[in-house]
Amino acid sequence: MADSSFDIVSKVERQEVDNALNQAAKEISQRYDFKGTGASISWSGEKILMEANGEERVKAILDIFQSKLIKRGISLKSLDAGEPQLSGKEYKLFCTIEEGISQENAKKVAKIIRDEGPKGVKAQVQGDELRVSSKSRDDLQAVQALLKGQDFEFDVQFANYR
Repeated sequence: MADSSFDIVSKVERQEVDNALNQAAKEISQRYDFKGTGASISWSGEKILMEANGEERVKAILDIFQSKLIKRGISLKSLDAGEPQLSGKEYKLFCTIEEGISQENAKKVAKIIRDEGPKGVKAQVQGDELRVSSKSRDDLQAVQALLKGQDFEFDVQFANYR
């Protein structure tokens, strides 16, 4: 019998982020406390740019955007927000969406699987994801349960379960 396997990935649906950004932009344009403040949120290349005339307002825009991401089922662990910076008369805040598991984090996950997971389960780093394989599907489900209980600094999903 062939080995069963699944992949551990850290991916974000770009369309869902786009929808959350559009919802946040709409709320910002309609809210009374943002009227006439030049508050905005938009894509700037691969980054998300938030602008307003005050540091607190930029942080409020970030808060609105985070709430929209949560409603869309996107983990805030994949959002990397910088600090507000003064640019002329406006404050700007850049955010990036983190995707993929770094080599260092993949090694940490593989070590957890080796140390705490069932025997006979193998974990291999493949680019920005991790492939976990075993002869027993029950062992793979035990590994998934183990990893769901862990608190990583990045978002984790399971894909290609076969």
